[in-house]
Amino acid sequence: MLKKDFWFDLPQELIAQQPADPRDSARLLCLDRATGEMQHRVFRDLVDLLNAGDLLVVNNSKVLPARLIGAKPETGGICELLLLRQVKGDVWECLAKPGKRLRPGQRVMFGDGTLTAAVLETAEDGNKLVEFTYDTQTLYEKLDAFGKMPLPPYITEQLEDQSQYQTVYAKELGSAAAPTAGLHFTPQLMERLQQKGVGIAEVTLHVGLGTFRPVKEEDIADHQMHSEWYSVSEETARRINETKAAGHRVICVGTTSCRTLESVAAKYGEIRACSGDTDIFLYPGCEFRCMDGLITNFHLPESTLIMLVSAFCGYERTMAAYKEAVDRRYRFFSFGDAMLIV
Repeated sequence: MLKKDFWFDLPQELIAQQPADPRDSARLLCLDRATGEMQHRVFRDLVDLLNAGDLLVVNNSKVLPARLIGAKPETGGICELLLLRQVKGDVWECLAKPGKRLRPGQRVMFGDGTLTAAVLETAEDGNKLVEFTYDTQTLYEKLDAFGKMPLPPYITEQLEDQSQYQTVYAKELGSAAAPTAGLHFTPQLMERLQQKGVGIAEVTLHVGLGTFRPVKEEDIADHQMHSEWYSVSEETARRINETKAAGHRVICVGTTSCRTLESVAAKYGEIRACSGDTDIFLYPGCEFRCMDGLITNFHLPESTLIMLVSAFCGYERTMAAYKEAVDRRYRFFSFGDAMLIV
């Protein structure tokens, strides 16, 4: 298939700039992947739409407040670093602005000066290797003090509360972007689901900024996915296997949970406790070995994410659902509304 096959017209005003309040008041388009039938509900209706015995698999990765704005001590010139990946110890790979002016040896100070960075080298892709020094036990304490959430480029408004870009079950620090399908859950909704008999199991996949990388190749099969680190615990593997053996559904909350389970199933032929890196790319024609249902947001045109949805429920049905969502003025992207595909 070609990249242009996944294009659709999206009015700018449908790109959500703020999350729904309360979170579970977001709209929910329900799509039956066998028939193509659609229903229009509200996210908290999940309690009525899921069955006892279903297992929701959520990604518990937590977003780092990884955007740091500082200044050169010599000139006061403003600089920005976005932490991408911990290389070793206090050395991180970062995106830098202005990149050309941050040469090896340059120091940058942040906040009250108790956090500093020294540029070690420039990588081939222009990213910087940077070493941080600080006066706290961990760098994460300084990121909490001085860092900002690395919001996607299509969100132009500042958040009133940085927790708006974290799921309520986030715990494992390491993502550069939120697993946004999970932003719709509240503690109260999760409690009601569990009271009904819907299980909730956790995996970890640290979302990289590559999730926003556009597909450049015209033939989508030529696209190379970015690599992300994942982990599946013994407990989660056991619960997934027990759910499948009992004939119940495994429903992934978000494409990151989906990619985690499908990576493990493709590698081992089963779900087992493991961790590693995955660059799995799911597009029409791929086989799904584990997932029976998906909760996901509405994604960018021509993105790998809409291609994953098309792989799961069929190209024609996906594009018809997206047209319906635009026509009915659903909200799109990270803070937008959601789909339930079963």
